[in-house]
Amino acid sequence: MEYCDSRKVKWLGTVNRDDLSTSTKNTLGAISTIFEINPDASKGILDALHGIVPVEEIQDEDEELISLKQDILAKSQEFIKDKMLDLDWEEMQELVAGVLRAMDYKTIVSSKGPDRGRDILASPDGLGLSEPRIVVEVKHRKGQMGSPEIRSFTGGLRPGDKGLYVSTGGYSKEAKYEGERSNNPVTLVDADMLVSLIIQYYDNFDTDARSLIPLTKIYWPT
Repeated sequence: MEYCDSRKVKWLGTVNRDDLSTSTKNTLGAISTIFEINPDASKGILDALHGIVPVEEIQDEDEELISLKQDILAKSQEFIKDKMLDLDWEEMQELVAGVLRAMDYKTIVSSKGPDRGRDILASPDGLGLSEPRIVVEVKHRKGQMGSPEIRSFTGGLRPGDKGLYVSTGGYSKEAKYEGERSNNPVTLVDADMLVSLIIQYYDNFDTDARSLIPLTKIYWPT
């Protein structure tokens, strides 16, 4: 059978439609039997023939990876917090001391009994003779700390002391204000901030601290 009109073509290969960008696929959706492909769509098809992934798909993949990474990070922080909150009070005290040691301080942890607001004493020399001298109080309970507890803590600080108050139950608005108005520098640490410190300094944790919160490092592509 002879055709009146014909055109010679050079067959370059076959392209999977799924390998094309959305805009190119939309262009190829014409209902006409014969239609002209615009230059952008032509380039997209040729790129697909040579294995070049459309830019938008790379961007979509990157956004998906970023979203997945953020989700995993958020979940990991919650898992660490759950593990931390399962510790008893003595273990929590040791964990806080471990974080301070990872920050290059030497610590003295108070034994059981009345501690007069000093669960941990941290300093460069470990004796409290060199500054900064950090007095630490640890409260491991569900309820928030109020202003009376913070006022009592700050009232026991001596000149030159720096206060660190750790409450896994958080703080009331009044308690935060009490810490801000203290004559001595005082930092209030809640459960979320403690988790952040654990993650930040975990590589420097000693064996005792690691045994309280065993963690595994996960590498993620950048």
